[in-house]
Amino acid sequence: METTATYSRPELLQVADTVARDKGIDKDEVLDAMEQAIQKAGRSKYGLEYDIRAEIDRRNGEIRLLRFREVVDTVENEATQMPLVAAQRLNAEAEIGDFITDPLPPIDFGRIAAQTAKQVIVQKVRDAERKRQYNEFKDRIGEIVNGLVKRVEFGNIVVDLGRAEAMLRRDELLPRESFRQGERVRAYIYDVREETRGPQIFLSRTHPQFMAKLFAQEVPEIYDGIIEIKSVARDPGSRAKIAVISRDSGIDPVGACVGMRGSRVQAVVGELQGEKIDIIPWSQDPATFVVNGLAPAEVSKVVMDEEQRRIEVVVPDDQLSLAIGRRGQNVRLASQLTGWDIDILTEAEESERRTEEFRTRSQLFIDALDIDEVIAHLLVTEGFGSLEEVAFVPVDELAGIEGFDTDIASELQERARQALERRDSEYEERYKSLGVSDELVALEGLTPGMLVTLGEGGIKTLDDFADLAGDELLEMLSASDKGGAKLELEEANALIMKARAHWFEGDEAASTAAAPAAGEPVPAGRE
Repeated sequence: METTATYSRPELLQVADTVARDKGIDKDEVLDAMEQAIQKAGRSKYGLEYDIRAEIDRRNGEIRLLRFREVVDTVENEATQMPLVAAQRLNAEAEIGDFITDPLPPIDFGRIAAQTAKQVIVQKVRDAERKRQYNEFKDRIGEIVNGLVKRVEFGNIVVDLGRAEAMLRRDELLPRESFRQGERVRAYIYDVREETRGPQIFLSRTHPQFMAKLFAQEVPEIYDGIIEIKSVARDPGSRAKIAVISRDSGIDPVGACVGMRGSRVQAVVGELQGEKIDIIPWSQDPATFVVNGLAPAEVSKVVMDEEQRRIEVVVPDDQLSLAIGRRGQNVRLASQLTGWDIDILTEAEESERRTEEFRTRSQLFIDALDIDEVIAHLLVTEGFGSLEEVAFVPVDELAGIEGFDTDIASELQERARQALERRDSEYEERYKSLGVSDELVALEGLTPGMLVTLGEGGIKTLDDFADLAGDELLEMLSASDKGGAKLELEEANALIMKARAHWFEGDEAASTAAAPAAGEPVPAGRE
């Protein structure tokens, strides 16, 4: 009786169809898994050294089991290769690189073979299911999902999302919040990672964007894009601030988010276990935005430092505790919301500090310029804060001060320059005694005061200086009273790069030596 290489199994197509529907994956992926299972069983029966492949006809479930041999010049493995001459006896058109296939008889699956095939199919189907889950959820990062608590493991919650499981870790839950098996939970997808054990979907109820998405669900104007949430800051379970702006001048963004009698904001508060929410109008002007962000505290005055993104806020004495908030919560959330570092002073503290600064600057001018208090006070009142400013401003600017004339202005500038020379001479003696190298002294852009500060900080050679980062240099200089605090980060980086130039001089010299001069003959072998 002649054996055939094909045999029909229409029930395979039905099984594949059922599995594909149950697992939510493609039918072809299930059939591919079945082919690999039959292929594995075939190799177990006919020999693992052979290249045996199975094919399932997608129309009628017909199974073909074939042995593949590659046509080669020199046979290294008789099980998987065949010489060209022998191949051409079977197929006259065979060429190097082609495959000759031999049909094999059908397999009678034994218990072990069937079990192995089942394991392969289960594994392949599981892999396909994981791939489907990852592809589905990786594009859903940033969405809110609803699920059921499947189980609780050491405080971490496994959430059943229907077509996948997700992890809601204990530190992503609100304080004192707990869920039981079977309860419904709403959370924010903040990450989806593909790992060896399958796709891991991570949920959060503390993420700032969870609140933003809840507002988008409750406020149609946000969903429609008329109102935009610019930033969110949260102290999960306790308090939050949210900044909003309206693209339609006729719609109040704060009122729309609060809703009729607070209905919209209360829906969000209820979901977040009573977390108090301050809704704040966003402003393009940082000072206005910070003042809004510190609500409900009132602000008297702000002083901004745009380079450091730091803002100093002055509040009435009775508003200090309100501005800072319990355990610094209000000012911390305002800082997170606005992206600015906020320092809070009372009016009394600010007045005291201004008085102290006025006294210190006045004393500096009295000592250095040998002038009386009246003239010193006039200089400080007009905004002069350093000897450099007095020495190098246009003389007309000094002469324009009430009670001054050109002669007084010229005399003051001359005294300021002499004071600077004396100070620099003292600094020079100081940095020399500290052992600052001549190479570092010669670096253009460093003042004597900066050299003293560097020497006191252990930076004494050009290499020491070149090893610094720009922000390290700025921090060191700004902490000193010897000048250099006004150096910009760009200037600091440029100085450091200038100091590093000698590191690369050898490389440049080598490359110059390697390149032949104009008119010099090129050595043999080089063109």
